[in-house]
Amino acid sequence: MSKILVIEDDLQLAEIIKDYFEMAGHEVTCAEDGAAGIAYFDRLGADLVILDVMMPFLDGWSVCRRIRKKSDCYIIFLSARTEEEDKLMGFDIGADEYITKPFSPKVLVARATALLKRQSSIIREEDVIKQNRLIIQPAFHSVKLDGKELDLTVKEFELLLVLSRNPGRVLKREYLIDSVWGIDYFGDGRVLDTNIKTLRKKLGTHAGMIKTVIGIGYKLEDSHEVIDE
Repeated sequence: MSKILVIEDDLQLAEIIKDYFEMAGHEVTCAEDGAAGIAYFDRLGADLVILDVMMPFLDGWSVCRRIRKKSDCYIIFLSARTEEEDKLMGFDIGADEYITKPFSPKVLVARATALLKRQSSIIREEDVIKQNRLIIQPAFHSVKLDGKELDLTVKEFELLLVLSRNPGRVLKREYLIDSVWGIDYFGDGRVLDTNIKTLRKKLGTHAGMIKTVIGIGYKLEDSHEVIDE
């Protein structure tokens, strides 16, 4: 059973979502605006946050940013805003999924379940992975670079983990998306590029560890080169 927090100002929709997740065996808490959602999250925590974009007091973008400062829990945006820019912004600030309204509650539960299951399947129980200047402890969601702890989102961590398990090997874009977002992901493929960009930024002067292989994908190797994209 996972803890789900639904932050949605449409109370009828929130109740429908709550019913479907409870039928799937999860513990669900609902908040009717962004400020209340942050208060619930700070008090109760969550494995997954389902988050509306347009809400009173505090919008979904702001809520997502605040949660990402303190937690790597999964975040799914629900929004009537279908523009590509909105979707890309959602992924850029740390969302794991962006689902447009109207939507099927069954599909929402299925996507959430896939996210929650993927965490346990990707992060196996290796003690330590040492690759170049990186030390990764999957069981503790810990990454250190030259002895300094990196503050990574869930997707950045999973992406780096996949790359570090295949040092020097060119991994196709499709493989990386399937490995990190799942084979059932049908969103914009540029979410991969966005996460690569933010991951490189956090690697700082070691950003060149992640190499772009034009037309194919990415690989991890030892380098001091700084990449600006």
